[in-house]
Amino acid sequence: MVQVGDMAPEFTLPADDGSDISLRDFRGKKVVLYFYPKDNTPGCTTQACDIRDNLSSIQSSGAVVLGVSPDPVDSHVKFREKFQLNFPLLSDKDYKVAEAYGVWKEKSMFGKRFWGIARSTFLIDEDGVILEAWRNVKAKGHARKVREALGLDI
Repeated sequence: MVQVGDMAPEFTLPADDGSDISLRDFRGKKVVLYFYPKDNTPGCTTQACDIRDNLSSIQSSGAVVLGVSPDPVDSHVKFREKFQLNFPLLSDKDYKVAEAYGVWKEKSMFGKRFWGIARSTFLIDEDGVILEAWRNVKAKGHARKVREALGLDI
């Protein structure tokens, strides 16, 4: 599991716009990398819309936002269009990136055990070092914590 101060694990994933996006593409910029369980679910929609609504402020700090879930690209396209999301959504269908960041976890709901994404966000600096790691975050209001970590006035 990666910690603050570690080098962020490199990756290349397919994005909702048909491109492949690599973390190394953003060297020289801060990256807000957030992992979410599933497109078009209440919590994930709340979180994505909160980030969407705060994106211009986040970008004013020079940071970029990347959302990652195991959903396929076509699901990401529909999710992005439905909620007018203004940042890339990446498909980690084999969970390798989620595993590298330590967010692919065994979960439990209604007594049933299953594997899934533990909602988490990482703030990565211009050199690829993890500055902040928020794990098991609450969907609502998380963008505010990201903005605070970026030194933005709230």
